[in-house]
Amino acid sequence: MNKAHLVEAVALDANISKIEARKAVDSIIRVTVQALREGERLTLTGLGSFSVQQKSERIGRNPRTGAAVKIPPRKVIKFRPTVAVE
Repeated sequence: MNKAHLVEAVALDANISKIEARKAVDSIIRVTVQALREGERLTLTGLGSFSVQQKSERIGRNPRTGAAVKIPPRKVIKFRPTVAVE
């Protein structure tokens, strides 16, 4: 499912127009990104939680040459589902 499909599904489920559904989806995405940038944890009951995790610097290997490569520290988004998909 892509964003357009999500907007359509939200519009049908909430019985609203696609324009209103697109605004709602865009707003949720914007608020989620802002919260994660500020280092907050976002929990959506029934779906899961998003958090930011700090990855430390490490040494990796170039798969072509086998040479050691320094991988810089970075922040990544972590998602932990609360719903089991069967």
